[in-house]
Amino acid sequence: MKLTDKQKAFCDYYIETLNATESYKKAGYKVKNDNTAAVNANRLLRNAKIKSYIDKRLKEIENDRIADAKEVMEYLTAVMRGEVEEEVVVVESTGDYTSEARKIKKQVSVKERNKAAELLGKRYALFTDKVNIDGNVGVQIIDDIEDDTDEED
Repeated sequence: MKLTDKQKAFCDYYIETLNATESYKKAGYKVKNDNTAAVNANRLLRNAKIKSYIDKRLKEIENDRIADAKEVMEYLTAVMRGEVEEEVVVVESTGDYTSEARKIKKQVSVKERNKAAELLGKRYALFTDKVNIDGNVGVQIIDDIEDDTDEED
């Protein structure tokens, strides 16, 4: 069973506002009063098909909005290389006890570039000391434990 156009509209409005009553009204359902709209909206939210549709849409939105590992690595690399600019506010005196503020773009600081390099280095384990010990060691097992069995007859 597919969702109706009104049900899809309800879901989309609900995702946008998280207000079930308002979403029910905006979706085009006929409403006598807010209490009726609230009851019917909650009934829709308990519908398995509607729950599934809302969950699917939220997952799509989440996937689009959250950076993946590759995107984070690309950003850190761009910061480290000085390819990223940040916007800062500069306040300058114009005389007569007045000042003027303006925005300027500047490259990220050396401190921030070093931090990005450090994070990349940690990711690729560039700063760990690896000690490889290789060799043959002879193992000798000595049985020096006395038997506990007393032979008393």
